Amino acid sequence: MKRFFPLIAGCCLLFFLIACGREVAEVGEAAPDFQLVDTTGRSWNLAELSGQVVFLHFWATWCPSCRDELVHIQRLKSDYAAEPLTVLTVLYQDDPLLAGNMVATIKGDFPLLLDPDSKIARAYGLTGVPETYIIDQQGVLREKIIGAVNWDAVPARRMLDHYLAR
Repeated sequence: MKRFFPLIAGCCLLFFLIACGREVAEVGEAAPDFQLVDTTGRSWNLAELSGQVVFLHFWATWCPSCRDELVHIQRLKSDYAAEPLTVLTVLYQDDPLLAGNMVATIKGDFPLLLDPDSKIARAYGLTGVPETYIIDQQGVLREKIIGAVNWDAVPARRMLDHYLAR
């Protein structure tokens, strides 16, 4: 056992150093910039959305609560069309064709961004899906919401209204 201790201690130290070197988005700090392409080929860059509140939603077709939430997100996008709110959804480890068909089924018109190597998911510290991030007009991450939300509900709308009023 004694001869394995240095090996185990070395592995733990290596894991600690790797984990500490990985920067993850923090609420109250600048949101990680990204450049992603959507299913139509359009490129999206967070820096270009300055002055907008950005609703950044990670989801997957294999996630039942994600599928249910899409209808609420579409209604949110429609209801806030006159506001400086950009709704972006990011497909997480899933088939873009299947996701596009699902969005079409609900008559969704929000962008479906692709993050094929999960680089942006890691930068935001994604723990699973669904997960939503609210970024204010100055590019600061204000909310990290883990799990499904009824975006039609009064508390969710009040939270968004708060950031839009700034």
